[in-house]
Amino acid sequence: MVKEKMNPIYSMARDLKPEFWDKKPHLSGSLFNYRRIWMISVFLAVIVSLVPLVAISTADLKTTENAIASEVGFRIVRTVSNTNRAISFFLTERRAALNFIARDNSEEELKNTARLVLLLEGLQESFGCCFVDLAVIDESGKQIRYVGPYALEGKDYKEQPWLTAVIDNGAYVSDVFLGFRNRPHFVVAVKKPLPMGRFLVLRASVDVDPFEKLLSKLELTGRGDAFIVNHAGVLQTNSRYYGQVLQKMPLPIPKYEDASQVIEWKRHSRSNLLIGYRFIEESPFILMVVKEKEELMMPWQVIKKKIFFFLLGSTILIIAVILGIVTYMVQKIYQSDEKRLISLHQIEYASKMATIGRMAASVSHEINNPLAIINEKAGLIKDLFEIKNEYENDARLLNLIDSILAAVKRAAKITKRLLSFSRNMESSADTIDVRALIGEVLSFVEKEAEFNSIDIRVDAPNHIPLIRSDRGKLQQIFLNIINNALEAMKTGGHLSIEIYQDSKKYITAKTCDDGCGIAPDDLPHIFEPFFSTKSGRGGTGLGLSVTYSLVQEIGGTIGVESQLGVGTCFTVTLPLRKVDPMEDKNRASTVGG
Repeated sequence: MVKEKMNPIYSMARDLKPEFWDKKPHLSGSLFNYRRIWMISVFLAVIVSLVPLVAISTADLKTTENAIASEVGFRIVRTVSNTNRAISFFLTERRAALNFIARDNSEEELKNTARLVLLLEGLQESFGCCFVDLAVIDESGKQIRYVGPYALEGKDYKEQPWLTAVIDNGAYVSDVFLGFRNRPHFVVAVKKPLPMGRFLVLRASVDVDPFEKLLSKLELTGRGDAFIVNHAGVLQTNSRYYGQVLQKMPLPIPKYEDASQVIEWKRHSRSNLLIGYRFIEESPFILMVVKEKEELMMPWQVIKKKIFFFLLGSTILIIAVILGIVTYMVQKIYQSDEKRLISLHQIEYASKMATIGRMAASVSHEINNPLAIINEKAGLIKDLFEIKNEYENDARLLNLIDSILAAVKRAAKITKRLLSFSRNMESSADTIDVRALIGEVLSFVEKEAEFNSIDIRVDAPNHIPLIRSDRGKLQQIFLNIINNALEAMKTGGHLSIEIYQDSKKYITAKTCDDGCGIAPDDLPHIFEPFFSTKSGRGGTGLGLSVTYSLVQEIGGTIGVESQLGVGTCFTVTLPLRKVDPMEDKNRASTVGG
């Protein structure tokens, strides 16, 4: 037997491979392509099972992602809206304070420096130190009064855009700038109308520190940042990640909306940003809250992983169950079909052998009649020759008569074997000498062996016991094995048959030839119905299949060992039945017959 060194993975795959996998319909006689049935069944079952599961999981993933994204966006909008209210209130409060001062004080009081000092001190006391200075500007744009840390009285603002804005709108909040103090601040200015179309402008400088404190207190997750920019994208407060005050921010300037909004900005190298913003009314400021989407979506990533592993585990389990069930069902179909085919083969073979038996019996009877006449006439002629003295010494004629009688005897012996073969077609238990039975089988093929110069050797000790079995089935078994051996050998081959007692319960007949051998891939299939290594050379694939079935029927076993180019050995193990001692004493006459 060819022994292949296989790695563990290949060996495991071979053991798990179902019986029907390599079955070819045109060789097995089956109408079904089991591999194709298996593949189609698995494919349809997987599609029907997994498509709904994947669709539901995908929909659930999308729904969960949208829900979490909406929740994240809502939180950003809420933060922006709350912070916007605080900043708007801060600006409105400062504007209202200046409006109150402008209405509550006359032109003369506003032009009184001492009065302005008192007013500035009152503002600082009420609102903290965010009010830095206070100034009065007339309709010509000249700063006529100023109280504060710098000498700015007399400064001309006639060409400044902010003055025009105050005149037109009655109030103005400026961008953040450095000014003479070289410190970030912004200006709040209000208009005080006077008689005859005249007016005064009350102007105050306000520090940005309150904005910084307010924004720094916000609890922002997801690498969050909150800052204020103007409409040109210049930072009005410091930012944690996007620059310092009065620097151009690297983010896009959002379009105007009258409510808090959230937009997503895609970056090339890092995760996308969620930008919440609000245009602060009656000011040049835009409040922005920026967070990294990846950080905010971490809960979603955790859920996504859980759903993914659930889907993966479910898919593996479903596929495993489908593979197991489909394989089991197709295997059952295959086994049922194999049993059907084997039954058909056995019926066909039995019918064939019965036909051969009937033909052998008919031929034997037809031949025996003329043989009997020839034998009788040849004997009569010999007697006449011996009676008459004239032929008594004619050795040539007497030898011719003896040759005729010997040929008749030989032909009678052959017809007797044919009759014995035909009688053994019917199943019956008999006491059998395996050595003698093999001798009978060899008598059918001895001429073929002689023609091909094949040497046949039988090795059987005299003490091999008799067995109780079916003579006809044993003849068919050994005839099939010996015929296969002769077909596998070329001219000048050797066939050896060894018979020995294997144990107290069995005897073994081992038939070995030095023929072409059997390929390792074909060896596991040689007992399958319709499998033949002689395709195109008259092989039907029934012989060894029937042989295997017959061996099983009489309770024996059959094995095969083969090496390509070296030869093949078939080992048949037959159950040993005890026989009557008198049968053993008559063994010599049984062998001789």
